[in-house]
Amino acid sequence: MVSFLARLKISPAEFKRISVIAIIITNLIPIYGVLFMGWQVFPVIFLYWIENVIIGISNVLKMLLSSPGSPGQWVAKFFMIPFFCVHYGMFTLVHGIFILVFFGGYMKSGSPMPGISDLLNLIGSLQIGGAVLALMLSHTVSFITNYIGNGEYKQASLSDLMAQPYGRVIILHLTIMIGGFLMMALGSPVVGLVFLIVLKTFIDIKTHLKQHTITVPKKADAVVITD
Repeated sequence: MVSFLARLKISPAEFKRISVIAIIITNLIPIYGVLFMGWQVFPVIFLYWIENVIIGISNVLKMLLSSPGSPGQWVAKFFMIPFFCVHYGMFTLVHGIFILVFFGGYMKSGSPMPGISDLLNLIGSLQIGGAVLALMLSHTVSFITNYIGNGEYKQASLSDLMAQPYGRVIILHLTIMIGGFLMMALGSPVVGLVFLIVLKTFIDIKTHLKQHTITVPKKADAVVITD
């Protein structure tokens, strides 16, 4: 039990990382939306679904830039990147339909499923455009500082990158959707939504730190460093 709690702990030094600070600031925006803009369950969950799309796009860029010095990797990218786009795209699409139907009320009222232009209009009508831009900026900061700046791309594995987004997305959104159903059943209390956002922030930071553990050479030996 003690070791499990130790793994859940985030050290003060980790809060000083630029990418972690960006995660915290980004997740403060939904809290502001709930407290001062009247956001209910659907805007929050829809916002986090959009983050799935951003994560997918970021992962494609990671796969494209991974192991640039390996000719064999470039051949593998020709097949694996399109496969990831189709597989993750279908996963995200089904997830999005589920959210729109159960939380957004689509199809229940006879309205058809929205297209891309409708989704863009929905972002505007829900007043979450600023939060979407903040999510894009946060993932861009992580991509530049960790993946490029720390040299992760030099040794990144295509197979690892293929699987990387799924664990985070599944765990995070199961938690959020279960909580979302509870909030709807309870009439969407503000305290419950804020708690969900704080929980989401914690999961974000833990999965982020786990993903960005890098291996770097030290003299003649190789050691694993977790920063």
